[in-house]
Amino acid sequence: MLTAAVNEYVALRRSLGAKFVDEAESLRSYAKFAAARGDKHVRTGGALEWAAMATTASSRENRLRLVVAFAMHARAEDPRHDLPPRNVFARARSRYRRPPYIYTPEAVGTLLAAAARLAPAGSVRPDTYCTLFGLLACTGLRVSEALRLHLGDFSDGSLVIRGTKFGKTRLVPLHPTATEALTRYLARRNAACPVDDHIFVSSRGNPLKYKYVYRTFLGLVAGWSAGPNRSRPTIHGLRHSFAVRSLEDSPTGRDHVGWHLRALSTYLGHVSVASTYWYLRSTPQLMRDLADVCAPTFEGGTP
Repeated sequence: MLTAAVNEYVALRRSLGAKFVDEAESLRSYAKFAAARGDKHVRTGGALEWAAMATTASSRENRLRLVVAFAMHARAEDPRHDLPPRNVFARARSRYRRPPYIYTPEAVGTLLAAAARLAPAGSVRPDTYCTLFGLLACTGLRVSEALRLHLGDFSDGSLVIRGTKFGKTRLVPLHPTATEALTRYLARRNAACPVDDHIFVSSRGNPLKYKYVYRTFLGLVAGWSAGPNRSRPTIHGLRHSFAVRSLEDSPTGRDHVGWHLRALSTYLGHVSVASTYWYLRSTPQLMRDLADVCAPTFEGGTP
């Protein structure tokens, strides 16, 4: 009975866009364990015993949270399921997220210039990294999405992003300058790597791996000063920066901003606008704009 309920829950989560691979495997393991105990419904004792089999406190708590979420779903149709307590093995996790590093246009230029000087000189490597980081900065793509791009995904000044974080496909139009830069890179790349069809390749012509991108990025930003709130430059910070700069360029007016956010959410490949708000952080310009909007209220007028 529990196995059937777990399978239904897994199917539901996946239908909503979650990959839910490791989680599904864990829940099926719990269902098998519970069945061996004779449990036909979620039982607090069985859930705690199964969670306690993990090796670390955080792993035990993660196991328990997974069963609790499943139990909340199952109880909606069958109140005979227990709802185990949370935070048994570890304290509640804070929802605090470290502030991202927001790149200025000058910082992006410095990063791309450093990438263009990478060794070995004359190879495709400098062009690859300069174009990759430039594309991330001007589109807000996830680095995983960029690394999965194939030659056929670029045409008519747009990119087709397939198999995204939420299993969807979207079309990302490019600015003419980005189209020109990517076209120029592809001519260089095709001459050096005529076999593999990934857009971004290594000097050996193989698909570029994230671990090498990350290692190269760390070398390029070594010695950079921390940003506000002690934030450090990250690759994902390019995506944050794109979102923030896009909001700064939004037309004024509540309705305009609302539509702008919806368009930005679609462009970034988010499931909902709520996900986009995580990318919007305070910058001096945004704070000035907010102050200008609020000023009439504090001065006794109407906004």
